[in-house]
Amino acid sequence: MKLFKSLLVAPATLGLLAPMSATANEVTINDFNPAEELAVTNSRVDGLEARLNNFEAGSFSETTAASFSVDAALLSIDGDTSTENMVFEYQFNIGLSTSFTGEDSLDIAIDSGSDSAATNDNPLAFDTGAALSVDGVTYSFPLGGISMVVGADTDISASFTGACSYSALTDYMGDCGTGNTVGIGGNGVTATGSYAFDSGFSVAAGVSGESDSSNGILTNQGSDTIGLEAAYTADSWGLAVAYVSSDNALAAETTSWGVNGTYSFDGEGLPSVSVGYETTETGDVDSSGYFIGLTWPEVGPGSVSVGAATAGNFVKDATEYMTYEASYSYPVNDSMTVTPGVYIEETAGNDLTGIIVTTSFSF
Repeated sequence: MKLFKSLLVAPATLGLLAPMSATANEVTINDFNPAEELAVTNSRVDGLEARLNNFEAGSFSETTAASFSVDAALLSIDGDTSTENMVFEYQFNIGLSTSFTGEDSLDIAIDSGSDSAATNDNPLAFDTGAALSVDGVTYSFPLGGISMVVGADTDISASFTGACSYSALTDYMGDCGTGNTVGIGGNGVTATGSYAFDSGFSVAAGVSGESDSSNGILTNQGSDTIGLEAAYTADSWGLAVAYVSSDNALAAETTSWGVNGTYSFDGEGLPSVSVGYETTETGDVDSSGYFIGLTWPEVGPGSVSVGAATAGNFVKDATEYMTYEASYSYPVNDSMTVTPGVYIEETAGNDLTGIIVTTSFSF
């Protein structure tokens, strides 16, 4: 700003030195005060400089941050209806976050990626759609001692504590087999909150309903979901229990119970153990499923995970099909992680076997 100030001061200074013969009969040299004129000019320049600085500082909020990530997966799947089928999937995510009080957070997720849905031939499709779209808008804030989360396309489990330390290769394994309860999603508009006690015990609850104006939220015509969770977290272990009830005017009410837990051994080289069990009742039909996973957090530069689970919840006396996975995840650097692994799913026909390599970038 010194050069800008000098350019404004120079004309005023030159004006004092200009010939004054044309107006000598009206003014005299005593009418000019160079120090006063310079002071006025400097004051005006300082005011303009302050306005410019305020504009520059206020152009973007200091509490606003953006994050970017890319996930890519190369899959070679054999079995069932596929014969050495190789596919490539990717997704691109933008996360925008800002705070207004220092204790709240407004978060917006924007996604794009492969335009394909998950199938038996391609169980790891990201299914984000090729177009760049808003995947969720969430506002988190404290309400008394309760941590609240409200938003569109927000999971009820966003405020759940959970008790799963397994590092998964597939989404189903990532929920420790309790994707319908402890890892429950959302159904349009969601409000959920949690309260943590000093003892390590926490409780959470949430409700999610259709945002369609023709049905509305918490109506007989719409689909609504209510979830409750109680959890306890200690230094080396944790336990979470959740109850979820979903109703739909076109289908029978569904209620589910889920529990998952984790335990970490103290010895060097020993894994952490995660387990999960879930039961679901729809009308008079009961079904259940389970999961167990082991994660070694330090194996060379990365971590090893091995897991097994039922391929969903199965009714009593039905044939249970299992899924298995093993993976090794290692960071190439702070912004890039590569995870090769193998995935096996039992089916009524030939079992599916997939060799997978995923690469995650964050920037």
